[in-house]
Amino acid sequence: MADFRRFLDRIGSDTAGATAIEYGLMAALISIAAITAMGALGNALNNTFNYVSAQETAAQSGQL
Repeated sequence: MADFRRFLDRIGSDTAGATAIEYGLMAALISIAAITAMGALGNALNNTFNYVSAQETAAQSGQL
């Protein structure tokens, strides 16, 4: 029983994997933020190109 208790104590005090988990969580959060930002940028670019296309079509038809 004492060996099992020492094993549990050793596992509880081992912090070697904690840093890797923290880096993994930070990488995941940065990825989520980047994907969100790129999605918003993509929507803004799409709106801009649609506006330019509509203005070009209007100019070609003589409406501007």
